[in-house]
Parts: sequence; C-alpha cells; structure tokens
Amino acid sequence: MENFSRLGKEDGQMELPPGFRFHPSDEELITHYLSKKVLDNGFSARAIGEVDMNKVEPWDLPCKKAKMGEKVWYFFCVRDKKYPTSLRTNRATVVGYWKATGKDKEIFRAKSLVGMKKTLVFYNGRNPIGSSMNIG
Repeated sequence: MENFSRLGKEDGQMELPPGFRFHPSDEELITHYLSKKVLDNGFSARAIGEVDMNKVEPWDLPCKKAKMGEKVWYFFCVRDKKYPTSLRTNRATVVGYWKATGKDKEIFRAKSLVGMKKTLVFYNGRNPIGSSMNIG
C-alpha cells in the first residue's frame, strides 16, 4: 500500500492519492480558509498558496505559485491600495492590469451573507488601451 501522508514535494505542491481533488465551494473558501487567514496571521493553508498579484504575471501563477490544482488554482493575496489614503485597489502588474467585470456574486452560509465574489479579467498593456488576454 502506498503512503500518501507526505503533503509536500520539493516544488511546494501537495501530493494526494489519485482521484482526490481540492474543489471547495465559495462558502467553504471563505468560512474555512479566508476567515481564518484574516483572523490569524500565523494561519497557513496547505492547499492554498500566497502570492502578490501585483508582482506576478498571470501566466506565471499556476506552475510557480499554486500548491495544488489542475484547472483551478487558489491563492491568498493582499489587497494593495492604489494610493496610501485611498480605498481604491491597485490591480496593476508590470505588463498589464486586472479589471473587474460583471456583477459581484453574493456568497451565503445558511442565510447569512459571508462574502462577495468578484470576477477579474487580465488586460495586457495600460488602462484604458489594454487588450484582454485569454489565460489558461
């Protein structure tokens, strides 16, 4: 029988037995991972990596930063402010920027709102003349 108790490989990715997948719901991501990360600076999720989205290009994310996943990857990232005294979010990278698109999706646990899901599209170039890229 194979021993699958080893959770880390040299490249930081998790190793699970064949057939096992990490596919949490939006509610599970918020209540079991994100809320714990926000409340405890020392919290580290073995299945979710950390990345500064302003310093990494999207095509570098899966192979270099994801701890596990095949078609979907999960990351913790700090929200960067565009200006020190502003609430505006900085979503620029070296070669492009992330732009919010569509309507934010409400995430509920039972009947309580626990978070919002925002869809971002990466644009190559500078705003407003950037062109969207198909990532993945």
